[in-house]
Amino acid sequence: MIKVFGHKSPDTDSTGSPIVWAWYLTEVKGTPAEAVLLGEPNTEAAFVLKHWDLPKPAIIADVAAGESVVIVDTNNPAELPPSIDEAKIEAIIDHHMLVGGLKTKTPIDITIRPLACTATVMHDLMGADAARAPKAIKGAMLSCILSDTLEFRSPTTTAHDRAVAEGLAADLGVSIPEFAAEMFAAKSDVSAFSDAELLRMDSKEYSVGGKELRVSVLETTAPQVLLDRKAALMAAMPGVAAEDKADEVLLFIVDILKEEATLLVPNDFVKTVAEASFGARVSGDSVVLPGIMSRKKQIIPSLKV
Repeated sequence: MIKVFGHKSPDTDSTGSPIVWAWYLTEVKGTPAEAVLLGEPNTEAAFVLKHWDLPKPAIIADVAAGESVVIVDTNNPAELPPSIDEAKIEAIIDHHMLVGGLKTKTPIDITIRPLACTATVMHDLMGADAARAPKAIKGAMLSCILSDTLEFRSPTTTAHDRAVAEGLAADLGVSIPEFAAEMFAAKSDVSAFSDAELLRMDSKEYSVGGKELRVSVLETTAPQVLLDRKAALMAAMPGVAAEDKADEVLLFIVDILKEEATLLVPNDFVKTVAEASFGARVSGDSVVLPGIMSRKKQIIPSLKV
């Protein structure tokens, strides 16, 4: 049985895409596979599972030596199980930059395409077989694309991502604006999460200029709910950084509707990063970055320390 999984702190794409590919391998290719997660799905991903009546995949902490796996929505060893190099990696399907560092035991299939969402890549790889997918699988693909593109607002969105999403929505009889609004409302409900959980909820580890950073992004249609917790979030950052062996936590609160990000600025180091990376003028404990929405395309490539 092949295990299919995405990155730690799974968002909608890293929750839905493993389900999609496990269905394809099992039902179309005749290769038994199961989707698993590397952590609890976020609130939006949990909403998507419930909406499409998809069972939540099992959560795993590691993989066994020699176990067959397919990695989706990442190729970064820091986002994968500790023993990933001991597993038998069969394939990688992704849409992020190539990080490097994974070691495989045999040649594998790798597909990394400059699209906004892993599910779009999967839809292409399936070809005509995508039409055979049941409603829930098509719904998962649509949800992943709408999430990763922020309903086509993100600068990572391509015309192809949009065309695939619109085709899936038409097939399912779904209104994209109405469904996306439901998804984003679920993503914005963070009342049940501690400050440390929010800092890790949608975060990735990056090394920039010799500094280990945890770059956290919270996408929301209700940014004030998070900004009201600004002091507590900043107070939690040193503890999260220490526990995660990072030098600093950067938190970007992305306002989906205004299409801008607010970076919290707890200290002089983050102030320097904000000014060097985004040409911002920082005068307080936060700074608004107009037009910044994508960690992958706008934040990470710009970071300077």
